[in-house]
Amino acid sequence: MRVRYGSPSDGISPVLVIIVANLFVYVLIFILGIVSPPLADRIFLALALPMPQYFVTQPWTIITSMFLHTSFWHIFANMFTLYFFGSAFNGLVGDKRFLLVYFSGGIAGNIFMLLLAGFAPYYVALGASGAVFALAGGLVVLRPRMSVMIFPIPLPIPLWVAVTGGFLLLSFMPSVAWQAHLGGLIVGLIAGYISRRRGRYFF
Repeated sequence: MRVRYGSPSDGISPVLVIIVANLFVYVLIFILGIVSPPLADRIFLALALPMPQYFVTQPWTIITSMFLHTSFWHIFANMFTLYFFGSAFNGLVGDKRFLLVYFSGGIAGNIFMLLLAGFAPYYVALGASGAVFALAGGLVVLRPRMSVMIFPIPLPIPLWVAVTGGFLLLSFMPSVAWQAHLGGLIVGLIAGYISRRRGRYFF
């Protein structure tokens, strides 16, 4: 038996709000890239997380970079995963705790990028994957028996296997910020552990 904890959504789901916000920023910059490429580049660089030595002049990017994506497939993968993991996590903990874990995971992922920049030289970093990994980590702890379908595997696999495998696979791909994934995942695991330790979930 599971006892639900958290406040259910009274209105629009925060998961959908975040997805719409990400899509809006992506489409806006895409259109600006056609109409005025220099302006699009300036906006993009003003919102993306820069290298550590420049971060002090652009501290807001620790949040704004979470709403930027480089390509259609980049935003599609993040928003697709956010929808399923986010909906499940939000249904368990409610809107406020969902938002807390989501943004804490994204911020932690960006902090890890800044701290570990020497291990992965980059010009700018961006994307919502750190925040999404936080939701995945929280679900792994709160729903340890949860199974998911991952294409092209024809059978359901445990969520923890999918999350661990996804993290390891992505870590070896070029231009992928494994540091952000790691930071978000750690936040999610801690958040899930705290919730279970407080006895707010029963399975």
